[in-house]
Amino acid sequence: MTFNVHISDTDYQFAVEPEESVIDAALRAGLMLPYSCRNGTCGSCLGRVVEGRIEYPNGLPPAIDSEQDTAGMALFCQARPASDLVIAVNEVQEAGEIRPQRLPARVEQIQTCAPDVRRLFLRLPAAKTMPFLAGQYIDILLRNGQKRSYSLANAPHDNELLELHIRHLPGGIFSEHVFTTLKEGALLRFEGPLGNFHLREQSDRPSIFIAGGTGFGPIKGIIEHALQIGCTQPMHIYWGARDVPDLYLNSLPQKWAETQAHIQYTPVLSEPGQNSRWSGATGFVHNQVLKDYPDLQDYDVYMAGPPPMINAAKAGFAEAGLPSDRLFYDSFEAGGTP
Repeated sequence: MTFNVHISDTDYQFAVEPEESVIDAALRAGLMLPYSCRNGTCGSCLGRVVEGRIEYPNGLPPAIDSEQDTAGMALFCQARPASDLVIAVNEVQEAGEIRPQRLPARVEQIQTCAPDVRRLFLRLPAAKTMPFLAGQYIDILLRNGQKRSYSLANAPHDNELLELHIRHLPGGIFSEHVFTTLKEGALLRFEGPLGNFHLREQSDRPSIFIAGGTGFGPIKGIIEHALQIGCTQPMHIYWGARDVPDLYLNSLPQKWAETQAHIQYTPVLSEPGQNSRWSGATGFVHNQVLKDYPDLQDYDVYMAGPPPMINAAKAGFAEAGLPSDRLFYDSFEAGGTP
């Protein structure tokens, strides 16, 4: 049975087909609601059911607890309507031409930029285009219906090739292939663009960007887009990594900071080796942010990286006064996300 969903305090509404999630139906209708992983683990799509009933086909997802569920909160990437709904979400945008599509791409170039990080450059067929927002991701489509997600590391204006930053996870279903057998010229299939991690261009507040590991990829794309459109509000980029080699494109944010008066850059190492001779910031990257910015109430914060970093930062930043609707993040969940 088809149900109707109305977004509270807006004129937006859309139909949800049987067995379809609220997020998937919204995307099909050309609307962008908050979401990232689409598997119920990151919590980006958390919203509220104002009226109506939902159900989860596989039980309560990991990113919501029973108290939140009882209070009417919902993860809309997993929620299926059991009646017509009225829902409340942090933001809603019309997607316009930015809609997910399935496309082939040829591997144009593979670059090794760290012992466990490679940059993959993909070329679309000559007659195909994929409009996207800087910071979004794509799903690489694999055999047996499996998929692996990777953030786009290039900006929309620089779209001759799609750029992905891939960390080697031993035994990883796709990253192992990238580091062992994938060759330039190979053909891949993917779905995208996906996700709601992108620059809020209408904001005039200063922004803090936090990358963990290959979370630098989507941050890179967003910064390059911001420079292209002439954003001049203060931007402070933090990149958290284990040791110096893990800052695999360190000269790039250094160049931004050197040539752009409104950009600062702070790399932070959690385990610098004795041979690194590191004299910069150490520890967890979110702690360095809180040290530099103990009051975050007047900032926008963008984060991309592993779940432990995201979860620790969310709690600390809330205590520092950051409103929840000014925190935007892409949590690199294992198994289905970047």
